[in-house]
Amino acid sequence: MTVTKPAANRVDLILSGPLDSEMMGDALDRIIAASEDVRHGQMLFAIESFEMPTMGAWAAELVRIPKLLAAVMRFDRCAVLSDVAWLRTTAEIEGKVIPSLEIKSFALAQGDAAEAWLTGEDGEEDENFPV
Repeated sequence: MTVTKPAANRVDLILSGPLDSEMMGDALDRIIAASEDVRHGQMLFAIESFEMPTMGAWAAELVRIPKLLAAVMRFDRCAVLSDVAWLRTTAEIEGKVIPSLEIKSFALAQGDAAEAWLTGEDGEEDENFPV
């Protein structure tokens, strides 16, 4: 997993291939660190190729849940790019469960649309705009 911070309020993740406990722990630590000073952030999560994480990887995530939840609360929007339909659906369900985070999923080929949505340049009006 690659973690980058292209802007002060943006963190990008690219997942490609398998994750074991060491890789997962390292990636999650980098996500937490990159998110520390983010406020009203945007996240782009591209899943280029997906393999189920190992049990050790799940354990590495579980021990970091409190810090991960704190990091997630720093973001307003997350665009998920994947060609795996059930991953896109799962991501959008997570967005309904986490009230402060809006998640929208896109196919990998829709990178431009995901970028436009993240920055609000897609022409869609915000449903929660105060009246």
